[in-house]
Amino acid sequence: MNLPSVTVKQLLEAGVHLGHKTFRWNPKMSTYIFGSKNSIHIIDLVQTLEMLNVALVEIHKCISLGGKILFVSTKKQAAETVSLLGKDTSQFYVNHRWLGGMLTNWKTISNSIKRYKKLSEDLKKEVTGFTKKEVLKMGVQRDKLERSLGGIADMKKTPDMIFIIDVNVEDLAVKEALKLNIPIVAIVDTNSDPTGISFPIPGNDDARRAINLYCDLVKQTILEAQKNIISGKNEKQEVKEKIEEPKNEKNKKNEASSKPKKKSFITAIKSKIIAPKNEKNKKNEASSKPKKKSFITAIKSKIIASKKAK
Repeated sequence: MNLPSVTVKQLLEAGVHLGHKTFRWNPKMSTYIFGSKNSIHIIDLVQTLEMLNVALVEIHKCISLGGKILFVSTKKQAAETVSLLGKDTSQFYVNHRWLGGMLTNWKTISNSIKRYKKLSEDLKKEVTGFTKKEVLKMGVQRDKLERSLGGIADMKKTPDMIFIIDVNVEDLAVKEALKLNIPIVAIVDTNSDPTGISFPIPGNDDARRAINLYCDLVKQTILEAQKNIISGKNEKQEVKEKIEEPKNEKNKKNEASSKPKKKSFITAIKSKIIAPKNEKNKKNEASSKPKKKSFITAIKSKIIASKKAK
């Protein structure tokens, strides 16, 4: 397992240690706060580094077992980064607005996804059979659905893990994930509530540099895990081929041994049919030979008799 290496220096340069104002803090985050400076809380980066590595290990496990991750962040700073992360790693993402019941009311959401796919297919056709006004309306509907559901259009079931940036903004996503017992990896700032988060990562969830750092680390981890899946599949195929080779050889031997048996059976039947014919022929020959002998002997006897008479 080759996880991306991170140092405290990198975290400091990205501004991960900077929290919110001291009067905006959440007391449940006190264990992760190192201190305060200029009325701003400073996050303990030693704990951040440890918990970040634990979260990356869990993400690697999830992907290597064939699981899927849903990335959630509807903040302006993180929306574009999250969408790129989802597309690059072939995972799902929500970066515009979290619709209520996106996980718990999957049946309704799946109907909306079908509607979105149908609209996109209809608009791709050259001859749609609709008026210009209808096409414009359909385009507006398609764009609206694409913003909300474009990142989960290929999601056929609930994800195996959720990665959230800013728990306060995405509180609905956290509640739904907790209800369905889906493990959560989340960036928790000094004003966040870490209760219920399976793998919290204390750090700044507002700075673009910090968000880009988190996303790059997750991206590298997922790509590494996907390589292991491909290599594992190739190994399985090789093992299958090795197992099948001796089986094929055995089958060939069995076929080779079974063919003579079939021939012997056929020859036995033929011999049974031919044997009585041979016997009949022999009898006929035997019956015909004595006749020839008797005829010859009869002539000889006549000649001898005539000589004697003379």
